[in-house]
Amino acid sequence: MGKADSISEGSPLLANGVPPVAPPLPGPATTSYRQKGLVKDGRCSCVNAAVRDLWDRLFDEACGADVTINTDNGGILYAHASILGMSSPVMKGMLKQTRGRGRWQSISIRGVPLDAVRVFIRFLYSSCYEQEDMDEFAVPLLVLSHVFVIPHLKRVCEHHLEHGLLTIDNNFKAVANNEGWKAMKESHPILEKEILESVTEADTRQKQRVRRLNEKKIYLELYEAMEALVHICRDGCRTIGPYDKILKEDQAPCKYEACKGLELLVRHFAGCKLRAPGGCTHCKRMWQLLELHSRLCADSDICRVPLCRNFKDRIKKQSKKDEMKWRILVRKILRAKGIGKAPFF
Repeated sequence: MGKADSISEGSPLLANGVPPVAPPLPGPATTSYRQKGLVKDGRCSCVNAAVRDLWDRLFDEACGADVTINTDNGGILYAHASILGMSSPVMKGMLKQTRGRGRWQSISIRGVPLDAVRVFIRFLYSSCYEQEDMDEFAVPLLVLSHVFVIPHLKRVCEHHLEHGLLTIDNNFKAVANNEGWKAMKESHPILEKEILESVTEADTRQKQRVRRLNEKKIYLELYEAMEALVHICRDGCRTIGPYDKILKEDQAPCKYEACKGLELLVRHFAGCKLRAPGGCTHCKRMWQLLELHSRLCADSDICRVPLCRNFKDRIKKQSKKDEMKWRILVRKILRAKGIGKAPFF
């Protein structure tokens, strides 16, 4: 396909010219923390680190636990009656009603996710929480702090919502500093909860819209990279093309924006001595693009893209997990382009 070129750190291939990497499939989120009080290992706390770790361990290991906490969908957590009773007067009353019915006492916390209940109970032990948990469960935790009368947790949730999760963009900080809002918090906690839920949901929907738009942009760029790959391998472009194609010096400007970056990637792939998958990051990207093409290709018998048939044969031997990931990627690319189904090219 022409003389092989190496790729330097300043190459356009490493900037805007390179076909983009697809967004990751849903999985564990990365962790980020905001400091509040004493912080160690990214945890937010207002107690000494050694004491905090001791209480965290007691909660995690449930050593000597004597209470089962039933949550929605059959979830069960284990805790200690003495700690729950000391932390919450409401829980103390609930536990009194179940005393004398055997070693294990049982209470129920319904209407919020199991993970939110777990974060809540952990807070009762150590006054700690992970920042990512507070980001996700601030509103359920605020509700639980109202129901079980945990003033400190209530203040933490309010601070997080007013100064973190709810941004200046939705004008909530100005409202939260208003004397009327502060009076309403004291006299109408249920109304406060409803307002916070409404504003939080609006902010979450906006973030989801932005994320979907960004993902759609990447899927469209991947589709354009597939078009450019077929164009290079079938028609040729500028200085690169199939071996039996005579390239004209006076060719019209290429209409594919991804072509320039892809041309550099193909040249590198042709001459790299570490071409085996995983041996070179640029080659690994090329292998991924070739496999993606094969999943979009309508007829590998007449396809001019290298290794198209090989990848189609390889698909039959892939694990169900890998196959599902590729199917999801292909479906999202076609959906972003408004195409019904693969194969297409």
